[in-house]
Amino acid sequence: MELWRRSSSCLSSISRSSRGWAPAGGVGGGESKVSPEIAPAEAREEEEADEERWSRLLPELLTEIMRRVDAGAERWPPRRDVVACACVCRRWRDAAVSVVRPPLECGRITFPSSLKQPGPRDVPMHCFIRRNKKNSTFYLYLSLTQALTDKGKFLLAARRFRNRVHTEYIISYDCDDLFPGSNSYVGKLRSDFLGTKFMVYDSQPPYDGAKPSRSQSSRRLASKQISPNVSGGNFEVGEVSYKFNFLKSRGPRRMQCSIQCPVGEDTASDPWKEKPPSTSSSLALKNKAPRWHEHLQCWCLNFHGRVTVASVKNFQLVAPAGTSDPWGVGDEETVILQFGKIEDDAFTMDYRQPLSAFQAFAICLTSFGTKLACE
Repeated sequence: MELWRRSSSCLSSISRSSRGWAPAGGVGGGESKVSPEIAPAEAREEEEADEERWSRLLPELLTEIMRRVDAGAERWPPRRDVVACACVCRRWRDAAVSVVRPPLECGRITFPSSLKQPGPRDVPMHCFIRRNKKNSTFYLYLSLTQALTDKGKFLLAARRFRNRVHTEYIISYDCDDLFPGSNSYVGKLRSDFLGTKFMVYDSQPPYDGAKPSRSQSSRRLASKQISPNVSGGNFEVGEVSYKFNFLKSRGPRRMQCSIQCPVGEDTASDPWKEKPPSTSSSLALKNKAPRWHEHLQCWCLNFHGRVTVASVKNFQLVAPAGTSDPWGVGDEETVILQFGKIEDDAFTMDYRQPLSAFQAFAICLTSFGTKLACE
């Protein structure tokens, strides 16, 4: 869970290595040395001088360094070296952004910003969710192996809060800072009284020119805005609803989703090139209808071995056939998102474009909790 935070400390060691300092087992592989005591003012001056020294590298050389680091770290945890290089200075960050491809193209999650970018085009991104019932907290991990669960790479966390007659899920980059006003805040999920309709809110605008929701319930901060750098509003990016089951007929839940997804996103990550304004379109999804298995006497879906425990929470989402969508997924066969139980408090989550990891996580969170009106 600390991999996002290790970048700055790792980059400090990279920066110090230019003066002959390196942490034990760190960059350069040399033995560790203790840095002399330096006054704060002198330390800041040396850090600024270091940053200037690293930023003087020729653009061609810097790009080649980033390409080699990127090519040599295809999976986590080695991939944190790419994040570390991006933290050296602004020029290194720009070089990293220009070299590292988005998940849509490379199928890898590198930076926190990757969590709000569309998933892979051809092969779904394999993730899993762990639930802590004691404190109503949910953790999203990136699978590092072909196993259903492993140590995983921490991505996002969410906590459920009871707010009068509503329920809210606060989603954050930091598993220890799950509050709307924190700097780690990513977005939130808000349900109605029955838990059958959910609104998905993003802390950032989904496209250029998007306006935050005006409703009081969608605001991040109930009081006056604390910092001008922290937006007090949320942007509505999706809706998930479950159909009522008035006849109490047996069968899985029926759900429908409407999610704002980027359209024609420019994947060229040249930081010096002016990017065109981003746009988005609404993606309609519905749960794939299961089939009744006569021998097993139950409803079944083909999860391709990624789900092992029968549960009413299990689902697969597809785009309805015949709908004109710019992503080419409206065939009712391509599974955009699937979610299923593998242990008592562990669930797999596999998603692909045009959904992002944040959007997929928010949709899966709606499946938790009892829905008496739908079952």
